[in-house]
Amino acid sequence: MTAIILGWNPENWDRWNYPAAAGEVRAGGLIVERWGVGQQPSNPAGADAWLVLQGSHAGGLIGHGVVVSEHPEPVKLPEPGQTGPQELSVLVAFDALLPLGEQVPVQVLHDAAPRIPWDDLPGSGLRVAPAEEPTIRGLWGEFGPRPGPDPTRPVPGTYPQDAVTRALVNRYEEDEEARRACLARHGTSCAACGFSFEQKYGEAGTDFIQVHHIVPVAQLGSGYQLDPITDLVPLCANCHAMAHLGVGTPRTVAELRRIIGEAGYLRGSTISPEELEAQREARRILGT
Repeated sequence: MTAIILGWNPENWDRWNYPAAAGEVRAGGLIVERWGVGQQPSNPAGADAWLVLQGSHAGGLIGHGVVVSEHPEPVKLPEPGQTGPQELSVLVAFDALLPLGEQVPVQVLHDAAPRIPWDDLPGSGLRVAPAEEPTIRGLWGEFGPRPGPDPTRPVPGTYPQDAVTRALVNRYEEDEEARRACLARHGTSCAACGFSFEQKYGEAGTDFIQVHHIVPVAQLGSGYQLDPITDLVPLCANCHAMAHLGVGTPRTVAELRRIIGEAGYLRGSTISPEELEAQREARRILGT
C-alpha cells in the first residue's frame, strides 16, 4: 500500500487550530482536512499519510491519517496571489494526532529510516518506499499514541491499511471523560450479562469494560448534550457486538438480557420454536 509524508510548518501555514484538531480526534476518532501535496500527480485513496512537524522548533512525526479523496487525481487547491502552477491537494482523514511537544523526534526518525529527508522535506506528498513503511509503523507503535481504553483496537497507523477493517463507532463511546463518568455511576460489570473482567482476570482486568451509547446520535437533534450517566451503559465486548449486530437501531439492554435468558433456558429445555415465539409476542404486547 502506498504511503506519503505530509509536511506541516506552522510558521508558514497555520490555518488550523492544531490543539483543537488533536482534541477532536481524541474525542471523535477522525478529523478530515484538505492537504496540499505540491505537484504530486496521484495519491490514491487508502494511502497512509504521515504528518511531520517542521520549522525552527523541534520537529518530528506528529500524526497519522489516511487519504480519502474519492477521485483518482488530487483536487486543485488555489492559493491567493499564486503565480505559478496551482498546488494540488487531497482529503486526509487524520485518525491520530500527538500533542505538540510529544512528536517522535527527527533524530529517532533519522536513525531508523535515514533515506527519508526528515528535516528537509521537499514539501508534502513525498512517497515512502515500501521497504520503509514497516519501519515507520514500528516507530509510531513505539513512540506514538498510547492505546485507548480498548486494547483490542489497534493504534491507528501501527498496521497497514489493507490489514485493518475500520469500524465506525459513536464518538461518545471513545470519549475518556464520558466513559469515566459512566463507569463511576454504573460500575465496570456488563449491564446485560453481568460479566466482570476484574473478577475473571484479576488485576489485569481492573476497570476494563466497553461503553455503549443507548440511542444512536444520528437519531438525536443537533442541540443534543450527552449525559454519560443516562446515555451510556457498560457492556462487555460480546454484548456490545450483539447490541449492534444485524440491526439498524441497537438492541436495548433489556433485549440483550431477554436473548441471554432465552438462550440459557433453551439449552436446558425442550420448548418448541412455536412456544418460544408465543412467549416473545406476549412479552412484546406486555412491554416486558
